[in-house]
Amino acid sequence: MNRVRCAIYTRKSSEDGLEQDFNSLDAQYEACAAFITSQKAEGWVLVSERYDDGGLSGGTMDRPALQRLMADIDRGTVDQILVYKIDRLTRSLADFAKIVERLDAAEASFVSVTQSFNTATSMGRLTLNMLLSFAQFEREVTAERIRDKIAASKKKGLWMGASVPLGYAADGRSLKIAEPDAAVIRTIYDLYLRHGNIRLVKEEVDGRALRTPVRTLMNGKIKGGSAFSYGHLHYILTNPVYAGRIRHHATVYPGQHAPLIRPEVWDAIQDRLKADAPKARTFSMRNRGPARTSVSPLAGKLFDQTGDRLTPSHSKTAKGRRLRYYVSHRLVRGTALRDPSGWRLPAPDLEDLVARLIGQHLMRPETRAQMVPDAGVDEIAWIGARLETICTSNGTETNAEELPLLEFAERIDIAPGKIRIRVSADALTRLLELEPDRLANDLLEISSEFRHRKRGVETRLVFSDEV
Repeated sequence: MNRVRCAIYTRKSSEDGLEQDFNSLDAQYEACAAFITSQKAEGWVLVSERYDDGGLSGGTMDRPALQRLMADIDRGTVDQILVYKIDRLTRSLADFAKIVERLDAAEASFVSVTQSFNTATSMGRLTLNMLLSFAQFEREVTAERIRDKIAASKKKGLWMGASVPLGYAADGRSLKIAEPDAAVIRTIYDLYLRHGNIRLVKEEVDGRALRTPVRTLMNGKIKGGSAFSYGHLHYILTNPVYAGRIRHHATVYPGQHAPLIRPEVWDAIQDRLKADAPKARTFSMRNRGPARTSVSPLAGKLFDQTGDRLTPSHSKTAKGRRLRYYVSHRLVRGTALRDPSGWRLPAPDLEDLVARLIGQHLMRPETRAQMVPDAGVDEIAWIGARLETICTSNGTETNAEELPLLEFAERIDIAPGKIRIRVSADALTRLLELEPDRLANDLLEISSEFRHRKRGVETRLVFSDEV
């Protein structure tokens, strides 16, 4: 009789109840273990290793226990996966296809103990795909429901539990003024009205020894108490909360809380900040006809292994089609045309890959859960919904021509076989409406390996699907 080594995989989306002696993961495990016992005559045996993912969504493959399980499948130490229900394994059709492919390659299979079907037949696979479609639909509807609830609540002027700005304290679904921090905010606004320049404001704030608020994180660490950065001052001066308003993405609604700064004064400051700001280059990523503007959104952000900057370049085909590239500056100068260490990368491909890496990183459950270490449950849910709106607004494929994800790239370093991306803290704090010092800096670095192929003077980067 052939021996079938069975591993049980359990998952729960939230952390609620996991602290109990007998929780949902244990209930799933016992049900699967009982099913294995019933198949003892068929040679089924339970492996000793447990694969439990508590508090992790089924919308991604990036789960520690699942990754360990798939690695054991690849090594041939597990023949069969058992789950209580198929949505415990995954809620994504795309991820399911990857799992089945790896199982087939390892000559392994999986069983759902509460859903009886045979995936060896076409009808069984159809049934499974239908179940996964509904599981994915449920996940997406839940995310939409959270986003809609937040939008409707903010439209009424309610505070939805994101980062409480300095000078206020949470008061249910509203805010109340908190002294003496409110005096610090008034001082910063008064200084800007006097000087009209953030640099001068920072110098005077530092001279008065004003500091960011001290917070105790959930892990017991103390954060804050440092000097105000330029980004923090800009965040304070542009936050409509201080004018008694609530912001939701690009829309601002009247709030139900008392303003710290008179609305007409706040509006005048915004006009002054916009007038003093450098004019940003406008560009269109889509080809909309003859008026299309040239674009290189990664210009100034790319560096190779020698520290040389990659600059935008282009060529034209015989038919007049414009091809964009990012090229090591030493090659553009013409002083090192044959330097084999120089890079010449197709711009659209590189931009799409960078956007995909950033999107995948921001969608990881641990990134969303740990991005703001002192965030509560409601705020983590809000952060996840906001990031999902950005990363999935155009379907499952991350397309650099449609998504603003490239705006999050602060610096990109490319070396043979490896790319490293530094995510902009300023861009994230604007997106999430957070104070800059609340972000976990160690989650702003993304690294990925790749293979590169030479085709003439051009280099193509080839990334694996797993990052």
